[in-house]
Amino acid sequence: MILAALALTFMLASAVSAQLYRWTDAQGETHFGQGPESVPERYRDRSSAIGAVDAPAPPSGPALAEVVGGVTRIAFTPGRPIMVTVRINGRGLAQLMLDTGADATMVSPTALMGLGVSYRDAPRIQLQGVTGSSSAYAVILESLEVGGARVGPLRVVSYESETRRPSSQGLLGRDFLNHFRVTIDNARGIVELSPR
Repeated sequence: MILAALALTFMLASAVSAQLYRWTDAQGETHFGQGPESVPERYRDRSSAIGAVDAPAPPSGPALAEVVGGVTRIAFTPGRPIMVTVRINGRGLAQLMLDTGADATMVSPTALMGLGVSYRDAPRIQLQGVTGSSSAYAVILESLEVGGARVGPLRVVSYESETRRPSSQGLLGRDFLNHFRVTIDNARGIVELSPR
């Protein structure tokens, strides 16, 4: 009985330390850290747990893309966002929303850390949008794959958007898409990525 209680205590402690925390410093910069102890004490009251980092979020929506004759096909429901299952660094899967208007691919820090990709040593960059600017990280991925479509190395933006869809872990942007001929067939609900 005591052994079971100790095991449960250890598991609960592990789960807490595996949390990713977000906080904003006095200069308005957003930071991320693993575990509450990673947040400087003076910012702990302004921090929030945003997800676990030791378990990659498996895709729960669309199936993996299929490859037919060298063409990658992604099924989607017309009138809804196009969700794409991507493989990062040949290891794990993430759900990104296809965005032909996004210059860069964006992957949340939570998803990257869950796949063992660290952003801590990555250079910080500024994102500029209609609502202002935010700080993010420029992370180099070994590879990003959608079905048979592969690009790598690829510099992606790591940023935890507060407005992102719950089912999405980021955006698949033109820095990936421009490597392929992209056809969106809304009538059939199919996106095709063909070699250029």
